[in-house]
Amino acid sequence: MSTPLAQSFRADLSRLEQMGALHRIRKATDPRYEISGLLWLRRTGPAQLFEHVRGCAMPVAGNVLNSRQRIATLLGVTEASLPGHLKDILSRSLPPVVVEDGPVQEMVHDDRPDLAALLPVPTWFEHETGPYITAGVIIARDPETGRRNVSIARIRLDGGARIMVGIARNHHLNILAEKAAAMNTTLPIAVSIGNCASVLIGSQLYLGLGDDEFDSVGALLGEPLRLVRCRTVPLEVPAEAEIVLEGHIDARDQVEEKTVSEFHGFYAHYGFGTGGEIRCVTTRRSPIYQAILPGFAPEHCLIGAVAIEAVCLRLLQGLIPCVRRVVVTEGGMGRLHAIIVMHRPRPGEAKRAIILAMGQVNLLKHVIAVDDDIDPENPMEVEWSIAARFRGDQDLLVLPGMKADRADPVHENLTITKVGIVACRRPGDGERGGNSERVRIPANVLATLQEKLEHY
Repeated sequence: MSTPLAQSFRADLSRLEQMGALHRIRKATDPRYEISGLLWLRRTGPAQLFEHVRGCAMPVAGNVLNSRQRIATLLGVTEASLPGHLKDILSRSLPPVVVEDGPVQEMVHDDRPDLAALLPVPTWFEHETGPYITAGVIIARDPETGRRNVSIARIRLDGGARIMVGIARNHHLNILAEKAAAMNTTLPIAVSIGNCASVLIGSQLYLGLGDDEFDSVGALLGEPLRLVRCRTVPLEVPAEAEIVLEGHIDARDQVEEKTVSEFHGFYAHYGFGTGGEIRCVTTRRSPIYQAILPGFAPEHCLIGAVAIEAVCLRLLQGLIPCVRRVVVTEGGMGRLHAIIVMHRPRPGEAKRAIILAMGQVNLLKHVIAVDDDIDPENPMEVEWSIAARFRGDQDLLVLPGMKADRADPVHENLTITKVGIVACRRPGDGERGGNSERVRIPANVLATLQEKLEHY
């Protein structure tokens, strides 16, 4: 990637429109269920830009990163090179730079603004208890070390300037909030909405606590991410974002969340979330609000899936060089199922890769290992591989009582049975005259026919 990528969300939308991958909706749309309904009905199609949202002057954009091809395009790489690109980014660092001003601060709304009146935040599903910000990149600093943390968590509007943030206990943001609470103080946060693809994907990379995700964003962009200082909190935010909320959260302020949607497409009941307040909102002069359809929807699943793939691929290739690729499937909700592609693994290596992947990413619970003659994104080929190469008495791993993520739809007391399937060839399989020799048409005949296919 020689030319740095654009750092603005609107540049990404312009790119999609030039490609014919942006659909403008000019009909007035209600943010209560209509936006979610239309994003769901068009979940695999072009990005959707709602130009007229009832009750707010801001347009809303969604379904922007709803395919691997779309993610790759907006990151400036081919779809085939995306997995390796993201894996390599984990080993690179390009720290951000602070600039004096940026378009995200062209307009200022301070003194605890009424968020519901200012922003077109959708109400997504019928049993949720309020509208949720779903594409807000949250920036915070460790109150002990000062190290930056960048992540995404759902944010419910609770009236006026009040918010509730739904954060898992092991989420780095929750760890920072609890540190602040132990120091008898709140945790300053800034929420960046309307971000380029590099910021969104970079925020999802599995880094260690204390590692700065904005360093990885710079590597994705090909140049340092430009940040501006917030007006009311000691944080810096992407200068070319559309909207920024400045405020704090307080781990001592526990707010009941009740019913909320999750990536698996079911409602979840997590109990209490973390309360907070927004004191200032800055925006571009004509901002575009970015939304990600939550639940079991492609964009929601994929932005997590590609990050999990990268961290697994990096780990596995470092230990087992014959690993070629890791795919976290959409059918597995972008979190729970993975396919590991291997080149002639030695006996025991496939089982080792499966166990390592499950240990690295707590969410993974069903993992299949296949050979590199199988397309991991083609469910028919993966199923064929299981039918042709899997021996139930030798190739099945059943690991009961493993730690589960709280979001797993069938966990019991935060444990789950994890299952691995080895669907790889044995040494000697596929050799001439063997039981597993695949039928083939002569390669030269196929190549000639392919070149002249339109004549037949």
